[in-house]
Amino acid sequence: MDLSNFTTLQNLEAAFAGESMANRKYLFFAEVARKLGFKDLAKLFRETAEQETEHAFAHFELLHPELVVENPEALTDEQKREIVSRCLSLAIEGETYEYTTMYPNFAADAARDRDHPAAAEFLKQAQESSEHAGTFRAAAHRFGLLKFIENYHADRYTEALEILNGGEPTTRVASEDPNTRKWICRQCSMIYDPVTGDPDSGIAAGTPFEAIPDDWHCPICGASKKTFIPLEEKLAA
Repeated sequence: MDLSNFTTLQNLEAAFAGESMANRKYLFFAEVARKLGFKDLAKLFRETAEQETEHAFAHFELLHPELVVENPEALTDEQKREIVSRCLSLAIEGETYEYTTMYPNFAADAARDRDHPAAAEFLKQAQESSEHAGTFRAAAHRFGLLKFIENYHADRYTEALEILNGGEPTTRVASEDPNTRKWICRQCSMIYDPVTGDPDSGIAAGTPFEAIPDDWHCPICGASKKTFIPLEEKLAA
């Protein structure tokens, strides 16, 4: 679908927001009806909420065709990671907007209106959105790290297959330069690269492994620093 038409884009976004709101509203109504003993009405609200979800999904697929998965089996692992990474990026974007802009502005407006309960609720939601954004950022970081781990595993399996078929083992050595020497976790195969560091854990790019604080832990499995060993890599041809 061509989304270059700004009006159509806005309408799709509004439709998605409206259907999404209807879903949550009807689920709230269902809970109210359930508490009051109206089981049939509660069921009706829940069923309608599910239908609104399907409507919202249909709109969102048009807004983000890159996320539509029709045949998972036909996708490579890299393509799957790209799709999930995109989902995480959108989640981070949304939560960041909520805690940096939306809720703080709402809280300020409520305070000016002397609606203190509403102001307190908005500030609470801003804090929760900040925590959600942090969680999504951590997940995105983990996906990025896993990409290198899986590549390392695939490389080792490829070498093992070559040896099994009569090939020669590949010569691997660890870099002698601390500024480029990578380290690998013996527990989960997470690879620490000093060139990129581990910014999400407070380790700046360009930090040699030896300079990392001793209380640093593997961002994937939580293993201690002493679990890591120098990574032996293939010699450049």
